[in-house]
Amino acid sequence: MSETILALVADYGVGIVFTVTFLSCLALPVPSSLLMLASGGFAATGDLSLTAVFGAAFGGAILGDNSGYWIARGLGDRFHAWLDRAPKRAALLARTKAFMARWGGSSVFFSCWLVAPLGPYVNYVSGLSRLRWIRFALWGIAGEIVWVSLYVGLGYSFADSITEVASVLGNASGLICAALGTVVLGWWLWRLSSRKMRETDTLTQ
Repeated sequence: MSETILALVADYGVGIVFTVTFLSCLALPVPSSLLMLASGGFAATGDLSLTAVFGAAFGGAILGDNSGYWIARGLGDRFHAWLDRAPKRAALLARTKAFMARWGGSSVFFSCWLVAPLGPYVNYVSGLSRLRWIRFALWGIAGEIVWVSLYVGLGYSFADSITEVASVLGNASGLICAALGTVVLGWWLWRLSSRKMRETDTLTQ
């Protein structure tokens, strides 16, 4: 995989960086993080401009985030109808909306870089829940600055060890996502338990 990514960057330059980061923000399975590391490495050797790499990755990410948001917002009614046909899907949508309502703009910011695998889905849910666009866009810009700076910067700084850096970051991201999922599930179970206790107390009074 790493050899393929290096070949793509060598052949297509910043154009492939823009395209892949854009597609990754729409939840398509493309190796955007590894590509940014590789492009940062090429910038370190002078084969690509660091400014151009950063601009392409940042531009693709911002365009992808906002495309996902507006796609979900525009198709919201159809998507709701599809989800409502299955109780499990409807329940998942309700919990996701509750998460967005609780964490608001900060969930957009952290999903861009700290738990990047969740980022595209936060974009969609933001559109579905009609989070105010300017709020979504500003938090997204801040988050993507961190994401792009982190991966391109690491690729630039550790050009000779890109594969090792990618492995470490991938493992860390997976652990963070798992921890976040555990926290959210625990919070939801606590809320459910508290509600049942209140209902029981009401009935016994």
